[in-house]
Amino acid sequence: LAVMTVIAVAIGQIFHSVPDLAGGLPLDDIASVLAFGYFGVKLLSDASEMPDDGTILAEEREEAEEAVKDSGITTLVFQAFALVFAAEIGDRSFISAAALSAQGGPDGAAAVFLGGISAHGIATLIAVVLGDLISSYISEKTITYVGGALFLLFAATSTAHLFDGWVADYGLEDVDKMWRDDMLVGR
Repeated sequence: LAVMTVIAVAIGQIFHSVPDLAGGLPLDDIASVLAFGYFGVKLLSDASEMPDDGTILAEEREEAEEAVKDSGITTLVFQAFALVFAAEIGDRSFISAAALSAQGGPDGAAAVFLGGISAHGIATLIAVVLGDLISSYISEKTITYVGGALFLLFAATSTAHLFDGWVADYGLEDVDKMWRDDMLVGR
């Protein structure tokens, strides 16, 4: 996951270096908002179509148990690395790390890397140590709903950040103040 996070942060930095669109709209911030919004809507849609009976988790558990049944430790470590890397590259967490890195620019790259590594480590620890216990109390459907809501929250805060930056860059707060002053004087 560290390798994947380094790649995601590097892609975000490359994306951050792309010039702004005409009118000064930062392409990297717009892409971040769109990615977060898409993932939020997609997760909420997926959650609404999931069964509540836990069959998805049971199927995944059976597949994992079958895959590790006859493996030695070295083979198991390699399989775990290869499967997790292949599954994570290009997924929501990868694209989110790239989007956050693009938004944060060079100053935010280290913070995104450390935050991404920490989040992956904690999530993996929880999955390994408490996954079975948690799955008996919280359904995958509920977790998916929470994830979708969080992505929409990230989209909303990124949108607010985008407009705050645009207003500050182009002095629109002065235009807004003049408009408000005219409205108050005109009353």
